[in-house]
Amino acid sequence: MAGGIAIERAVGRRFRDHADLDVLLLRRDQLVVQRALPDWEWWAADPPGRLRPWRPGEVLPAAVHDIWCRPGPRAPWRLQVMLDESRGEEWTSRRDPGVRRPLDALTGAPPSADGIPFLTPEVQLYYKAQAPRPKDETDFRAVLPVLTAPQRRWLAAALTRTYGLPHPWAARLTE
Repeated sequence: MAGGIAIERAVGRRFRDHADLDVLLLRRDQLVVQRALPDWEWWAADPPGRLRPWRPGEVLPAAVHDIWCRPGPRAPWRLQVMLDESRGEEWTSRRDPGVRRPLDALTGAPPSADGIPFLTPEVQLYYKAQAPRPKDETDFRAVLPVLTAPQRRWLAAALTRTYGLPHPWAARLTE
């Protein structure tokens, strides 16, 4: 799990509403979701933002990072699947291939009772930092007190490397 739900898991409480669930999936595993929910509608977000049906078994090109899913044509969107890159046993940011982590360091809070892992908050904030919306700022403020010193250092370094100085969150990470 990713997005605001992953941030809330790290904080230990729910603090805002969510319109859908965000799931981070390695690009190499993309077809797993189609098999998991075969009766759902799957839509690929082709840049620059056009939705198109994602055909069963179709391997999406590198330019497609988001998949929107719903149980039927009149249902609201329920899942946003975000495809991310990896090389071997290492996660690689799609925004900056120099920002990396071992795959086993991508999950933070303990998994759910049924074993669902949650994205570590510093990686989730890294993605939210590109163009923070009000809900992203809410997430940042809520999780900041629980980030460890290593999490803060990693995030500050990743923000500086990818987005340059001064990123509005970077100074707040060192306070």
